[in-house]
Amino acid sequence: MQKMLLVLGVSLMLSACDNNEVGDISLGLFTTQDIKLNILVDPIVTGVTCHVASIEADLSFSDPSDSSIACRQTGEITAEMISAIDMSQAGEVVFKKSKSVFFKNMKIRRIFDPRSQTLMYVSYSTKETSGSFKHSLSTVPLWGTKAYKQPVETH
Repeated sequence: MQKMLLVLGVSLMLSACDNNEVGDISLGLFTTQDIKLNILVDPIVTGVTCHVASIEADLSFSDPSDSSIACRQTGEITAEMISAIDMSQAGEVVFKKSKSVFFKNMKIRRIFDPRSQTLMYVSYSTKETSGSFKHSLSTVPLWGTKAYKQPVETH
């Protein structure tokens, strides 16, 4: 019992220490769940800012898997930034947050679509919930930036 209380206490302290949090919406007096709004500036493509909304339950060992993401161009995006990112179809994880003491995480992955010259940001849970993995997608087109290259048509 003491170990469970210790884990719960540490979990509560860590959830309160999130320096990326920009909003906290209570879901009511009779629930321990809140909608947390977090900001993420892409560490390589620094001209992109994402806002992520997810449910956090203060007195639970596992938060719900649902999340929503919206990403926008908020600064300059250069060709040098784009050349520094992972160009594979799997892309790369740019943000990770624990959602459970049982190894469930929320991750945000950046993937580049060279055909449409668009950055895609996918927020997803690493643990299946109710028969599916929860995910959300947002895109940032490079059109109008210094990084934009005319796509090559292939037949």
